Amino acid sequence: MANSKKDSTQQENQEWIDSLTWIIENKSTKRAEELLNILQKEAKKHNVELPETLTTTYHNTISQDKEEDYPGDLKLEEKILAYIRWNAMAMVVKANKADAGIGGHISTYASIAQLWEVGFHHFFKIENDVPDQIYFQGHASPGIYARAYMEGRLTKKNLENFRHEVQSDKGLTSYPHPHLMPNFWSNPTVSMGLGPIQAIYRARFNKYLHNRGLIDEDKSKVWAFIGDGEMDEVEARGAINIASRDKLDNLIFVIDCNLQRLDGPVRGNAKLIQELEGLFKGAGWNVIKLLWGKEWDKLIKKDKTGKLLKKLGELTDGQLQKYAYSDGEFLRKDLFESDKDLKKLVEDYSDEELENLKRGGHDSEKIYNAYKVALETKEKPSIVLAQTVKGYGQGSAGEASNISHKTKKFNKKQLEEFRDFFKVPVSDKDIEKIPFIKPKKDSEELKYLEERRKNLGGYIPQRKDRSSKLKAPDVKIFESFLEGSGEDDAATTMAMVQILSKLMKDKNLGKLIVPIIPDESRTFGMESLFRQAGIYAPHGQKYDPVDEDSLLYYKEAKNGAIMEEGITESGCMAEFIAAGTTYLTHGINTIPFYFFYSMFGFQRTGDLMWAAADAGAKGFLMGGISGRTSIPGEGLQHQDGQSHLYALAFPNLRAYDPAFAYELAVIVEEGIKNMYIENKDLFYYITIGNDTYPMPKMPEDVDREAIINGLYKFRKSKSRKKKKKAHLFGSGAIMKEVLKAAKILEEKFDVGADIWSITSYKTLYDNAIDTERDNRLKGQVNKEENYIERQLKDEKGTFVAASDYVKALPESLASYFPGELISLGADGFGRSDNREALRSFFEIDAPHIAYAALYGLAKQEQISMEELKKAAKKLKIDPQKTNPRTA
Repeated sequence: MANSKKDSTQQENQEWIDSLTWIIENKSTKRAEELLNILQKEAKKHNVELPETLTTTYHNTISQDKEEDYPGDLKLEEKILAYIRWNAMAMVVKANKADAGIGGHISTYASIAQLWEVGFHHFFKIENDVPDQIYFQGHASPGIYARAYMEGRLTKKNLENFRHEVQSDKGLTSYPHPHLMPNFWSNPTVSMGLGPIQAIYRARFNKYLHNRGLIDEDKSKVWAFIGDGEMDEVEARGAINIASRDKLDNLIFVIDCNLQRLDGPVRGNAKLIQELEGLFKGAGWNVIKLLWGKEWDKLIKKDKTGKLLKKLGELTDGQLQKYAYSDGEFLRKDLFESDKDLKKLVEDYSDEELENLKRGGHDSEKIYNAYKVALETKEKPSIVLAQTVKGYGQGSAGEASNISHKTKKFNKKQLEEFRDFFKVPVSDKDIEKIPFIKPKKDSEELKYLEERRKNLGGYIPQRKDRSSKLKAPDVKIFESFLEGSGEDDAATTMAMVQILSKLMKDKNLGKLIVPIIPDESRTFGMESLFRQAGIYAPHGQKYDPVDEDSLLYYKEAKNGAIMEEGITESGCMAEFIAAGTTYLTHGINTIPFYFFYSMFGFQRTGDLMWAAADAGAKGFLMGGISGRTSIPGEGLQHQDGQSHLYALAFPNLRAYDPAFAYELAVIVEEGIKNMYIENKDLFYYITIGNDTYPMPKMPEDVDREAIINGLYKFRKSKSRKKKKKAHLFGSGAIMKEVLKAAKILEEKFDVGADIWSITSYKTLYDNAIDTERDNRLKGQVNKEENYIERQLKDEKGTFVAASDYVKALPESLASYFPGELISLGADGFGRSDNREALRSFFEIDAPHIAYAALYGLAKQEQISMEELKKAAKKLKIDPQKTNPRTA
């Protein structure tokens, strides 16, 4: 009875299989998919538990019968690629012969070469002067240089000076660095992980440009070529849902799945491609697996048992790497002789034929079809998971070995193996010279290469500023902020939001302003912009907001201007880079204002900020609630006392910490002029606070240039006749304490106090070190004065600088002051408390500033030690107080 039931079940199972097979063979796979979806939905109605799987068999997504014929000349393209491969290898090997340890990478390009070449010949385009935006895998840069040499865009001298940018004006940078090769590279992709997240937000911003009416329909595509090991980076995975949520069908990821990272397998005991398929399919992407070349297709089709695909699906990546590393004999024994049916499958194959079974990422026809499907996919982004071999064709010089990433040198035998494998036209007598080679100018190879790029719109990569200079905004936007707030308290954040609101209404710039926020609009008081500008939502607002009856309701719109990115500072920085470089991609000067907690800027996304600097991004980084003591209640992790110190390292960044609304207005107006009218390669970091105090009117004797240059005298002492003199320097919200300290000194200690505003430590620092360098190199005994020295040269007394940042910030300028500078700052971990308590704890409140000035006067013997002790008691200065730096 049991056997009868079992036979009945098996017969029923076979009937279902036969029915499905009939549909596939007589209708189509699409019809089969429709029926399976119908059955799935019906099963769900009856609470039938469905199998959970986001992965398919370990096989190519595009079956051989659905492939289109390759449109190019495969033989000619292989010849062209042989030249490029050789020259890419030669660049690195020759560089390391000339300068041991200079570095470079050979094996990464070896694995990705064909994936790029198919793109260059048939997909990467420039249309209407807008290029596809391509994020090239940085470690494979020699391949791009070698191709540009074939195209005549780089010379032999350039190739000879790979990684020698200082020694030669013909040098080539290690990786894609636009700042160092401004007419060539566009997108920095090293450090790893930065390319993928930038690509996603670039594709999103391109849709934004269209939905806001700033460009016509954008036909460009965003391609990101990424290493499989790189996909472990948080930035590489963290934003993939954004791409599917926004239906970014203008985005294509291509993962070079050579299954290896620097030290060994990416997933030695698992299958990375299956993992990535599940991850991206689950996130809503169109996943195209490109695993096996056409030689494997014949074997898989020949196998009627299905055992080969099953076996391939069970193999770990470590074993697949072993197969790539080993010869055909090992592959036969380990893979095929494990089963009699599999053994029979290859009985008429030689070991050499087995060894030459290609992975899919090395088969141009397979690559073409994968790209074509990706390109034609609508309503969702695509990812191509291309299986390759690291160091492909390098043989004993590191093909598929764990050291292949570090391979920099080839011996004669290895050069010969490389040459013979790719059929490179280099003679035996020349091979050890490792010559750079190129076909004759009128050769069919160069004619073909030139024709293909001409048909696709021009050479890539290339970087051009396609933008026009902007007209200045209406000066009235800034004038009202020069008048101050009277007796009313205000914060620099409030002033900035008002400036932004007015800019967004300006006839010249309004439509180009791009506010970017990581879910902190209300913290910064920016909700007033919701109704005015709208929050960008590519599909509009499909719900009734709970606050729709209020004036400042949460308004989402397809043409919204505000990029409300959610809680992702990395995403916001990637969006900032996209918006800040649109002048290069689309010829439009969009002006991003990215608002964030200053603590979560340089500290959290400093690598992306460095990429912004490299890429030539323009715009304003607005570090909100800045300073260690200016954000009450939040505590250690939120309190920033170091961002302006970090900012010193960025060469093309202007960094400001304004205390007053008029300073802020002058700085923003100047920033727009510098970046968008005078077209300077700059971006700005401006810290703003929510600490409120009356905003003064801009003093008549204050020069705008002095505000921009970083230092000016805000207020002279009211008591000029006093013999004892202090100079107090403040910035940002701590200026409030400096003003109080000056009053204390004058009213309680008979000390005249001049108040100075330091709007930019970085500007002063840059000017000082540049002036010092000029004096040194010119050997000037009568040295030229820097800006600080010019401003302070006639000043006498004691000098005290107080900031809401670490003491290292004012100390960076100390040697340029006419007397000893006493630096006060917020060194140490933050605390949760109110501002008054925090400033007292960090010793940057008014009493400590006043006491520091008195201490300076005591050191100059202008007051006695007895007077200093009395002052300490009056100001409640406790010498036994806990040191905030170590607390």
